[in-house]
Amino acid sequence: MGSTEDLDYPQLILQYNSGFLVSKVVFTACELGVFDLLLESGEPLSSDAIAARLGTSTTGMERLLDACVGLKLLAVKLTQVGALYRNTEISNIYLTKSSPKSQYHIMMYYSNTVYLCWHYLADAVREGRNQYERVFGVSSKDPFGAMYRSEEEMLKFMAGQNSVWSICGRDVLAAFDLSPFTHIFDLGGGGGALARECAALYPNSTVTIYDLPKVVQMAKEHFIPPEERQIAFHEGDFFNDSIPEAELYILSKILHDWDDDKCRQLLVKVHKACRPGGGVLLVESLLNEDKSGPLETQLYSMNMLVQTEGKERTAAEYSKLLEAAGFGEIQGERTGKLYDAVLGRK
Repeated sequence: MGSTEDLDYPQLILQYNSGFLVSKVVFTACELGVFDLLLESGEPLSSDAIAARLGTSTTGMERLLDACVGLKLLAVKLTQVGALYRNTEISNIYLTKSSPKSQYHIMMYYSNTVYLCWHYLADAVREGRNQYERVFGVSSKDPFGAMYRSEEEMLKFMAGQNSVWSICGRDVLAAFDLSPFTHIFDLGGGGGALARECAALYPNSTVTIYDLPKVVQMAKEHFIPPEERQIAFHEGDFFNDSIPEAELYILSKILHDWDDDKCRQLLVKVHKACRPGGGVLLVESLLNEDKSGPLETQLYSMNMLVQTEGKERTAAEYSKLLEAAGFGEIQGERTGKLYDAVLGRK
């Protein structure tokens, strides 16, 4: 990076201003089904045809399509009959519902839930607490009660989390050799995408998803087929109920939801339940030790402010929490992707 004199500050500020606009264009194209239609059509379509099939105005759809071309999500070709649009590889892989690596569900969760909380970011900064009460009229003291306020919201959240692990799960699970651990509990495992990645990567292991009863029921109905023999379920609240004995506990995107005291409380319970020689794997987005970045992690920490009781942390901060609970031989591993891994041993 060049010196500060090399930066075009007005242009930089304009880019910041347009960030919201960019994300809303992508969310809207996903919500209206633009990428799914173009995938299913098997051929490029005109803006008039897309508008007619999706029930939108022609002028609005043409502008949306052109913006997606500018974002490299669509490609356009001028022909004698007019402009014809098609998906690019990135939209086929990540923005169509049918793709194994689809990010459609997390996009919709951000569009319909997260963005509403971010509207009150200034209030969150002033008050130091999440904004669920202001946005949805539910208690800010129960973040997951807010996230799971209806079956529809729960399903959107779980599907969104699953989509993240479809592209990041293998990296965090391969950061360390977990093959010696054959009895694994995924605490707060939700829809089970990370558990399925773990079972595929370590075929000699069994993975038990430990989550709230209503979450487990939803996972069984929508995400984990009965024939998935390596995956089991345990219903409970790991803060208030007992944690069964296991060799390895996975806490993926769990500790960042809670303050330090709540994290220590949970890790002490995990340490007591853990078999000697076992361990705990934390899957989190790690801040640099001076908290200068990565930018994505800094933004996630702001999201924790508007949505939860927690924050993103450095590897040293997670190590301190693990040590306070009794874990040792702590190792951190950056994956180069959105999420990293920290392993502690008993």
